[in-house]
Amino acid sequence: MRMSSSRAEGSRTPVYDHGGGVRSVQVPIPDNPLGHTLVYVVDTDAGPVLIDTGWDDPASWDTLVAGLAACGTSAAEVHGVVITHHHPDHHGLSGRVREASGAWIAMHAADSAVVRRTREARPEHWYSYMADKLTAAGAPEAHVAPLRTARGPLPGLSPALPDREIIPGELLDLPGRRLRAIWTPGHTPGHVCLHLEEQHPSQLPGHGRLFSGDHVLPEITPHIGLYEDPDDTTVTDPLGDYLASLERIAHLAPAEILPAHQHPFTDAPARVRQLLTHHESRLTGLSRLLTEPLTPWQLAERMDWNRPWAQIPYGSRNIAVSEAEAHLRRLVKLGRAEAVPGSGPVRYVAV
Repeated sequence: MRMSSSRAEGSRTPVYDHGGGVRSVQVPIPDNPLGHTLVYVVDTDAGPVLIDTGWDDPASWDTLVAGLAACGTSAAEVHGVVITHHHPDHHGLSGRVREASGAWIAMHAADSAVVRRTREARPEHWYSYMADKLTAAGAPEAHVAPLRTARGPLPGLSPALPDREIIPGELLDLPGRRLRAIWTPGHTPGHVCLHLEEQHPSQLPGHGRLFSGDHVLPEITPHIGLYEDPDDTTVTDPLGDYLASLERIAHLAPAEILPAHQHPFTDAPARVRQLLTHHESRLTGLSRLLTEPLTPWQLAERMDWNRPWAQIPYGSRNIAVSEAEAHLRRLVKLGRAEAVPGSGPVRYVAV
């Protein structure tokens, strides 16, 4: 269900009033089919607090500044920034907001660790790590070769270090508001949803409102990939984490979901059921593909994406292989697939 919101009068910037001291600004993502990130502006007794900030781009910054003005405030007045997860379309402008206002930036510790590694990594170390990971996943040498000769910095290597930690289950320090953090790993290790434990301004049935980041979106299934420390050999299960996190949101049953992309919607339990069904269907389909031994790369080539594999650009193929490996790990953990002993690069087959 698409929820109606009033647009700020006299503003050409897409700003919407969701009632109860909550507004959103559509901050554009350059050259991305998602189009924009919904940055939420939450009134508090200490000044406005932003939930996410948008992509670090001059046009995106200008839109955010104009949107804050349309909300009757400014970047200089921002009291704090709460980040749902570390991705650049959410965390990109946090540093500029802090420079303009002195605002604090809060993030879950697991994503703060990713930000810290990103800032500290030597580019050659990451190129080598990515080349080794893709080789182990069965990527052809033609795809890996550019990484072996790559030089110079990777894009997005200087995200702002947060100065506050979001503690799951605790209320955030927002004077006059009740905003509780819910840890929802999967899309990233430290993704959080934020539950506004206040009566819905339109008296919709349910329990408050939920800022869902990318965890639950009305029409999109978020990417589930791997965000691992190159020096840590722990085998994670991000898809399993994501599915368990979905169950928590269904149990919460908020009156309305305020996502970071697309539009607000209601009936979180129904959307969660759709997502759970989607992933079970996908796991079943992958099991059928694994009647023959396949590497993660070969599995990614055969999976259904939003376009044929031949049309998927270089960087997106790396993301696709990461998602294929996340699904393989879930199948292995469920006892529905296993690695073929002695295969190199490793191949998986259904059990």
